[in-house]
Amino acid sequence: MRAVVQRVAWARVTVEAAVISEIGPGLCVLAGAMQGDSPPDASFIAHKLATLRIFPDAAGKMNLNVLDSGGGVLLISQFTLAADTTSGTRPSFSSALDPREAELLLNQLAGELRAQGLTVATGSFGAKMEVELLNDGPVTIYVDSRDKQRK
Repeated sequence: MRAVVQRVAWARVTVEAAVISEIGPGLCVLAGAMQGDSPPDASFIAHKLATLRIFPDAAGKMNLNVLDSGGGVLLISQFTLAADTTSGTRPSFSSALDPREAELLLNQLAGELRAQGLTVATGSFGAKMEVELLNDGPVTIYVDSRDKQRK
């Protein structure tokens, strides 16, 4: 599972001209499930998101995680993170997980974040969404559950 994580001052998702989810300060997370991903991958991403120390402490150093900072999480499904651009100029999405399985993993990810005490807002799985945010920093981090295998 892959995730692009942005520290935000605010973020919101609109579907068909209606705001369906929004947060104030926190994390805007675009998450995509890949072929071969399973529940442990969602758990890895949930733990990483909840503990990632990218919020400033009183001294201005990035020492706080999203829970410590009082922030929320806006979690948005993003199958295009599975894009393979190694051949030609049109991305291939064949490595994306089947949508039904991907939705289950994204729901697991949201549930595990909530279980850790975080307020989690979500997009609408499979819908055409407009995502607006104010990146704070800017701070943008890429997390891949397959990195745990590389260590």
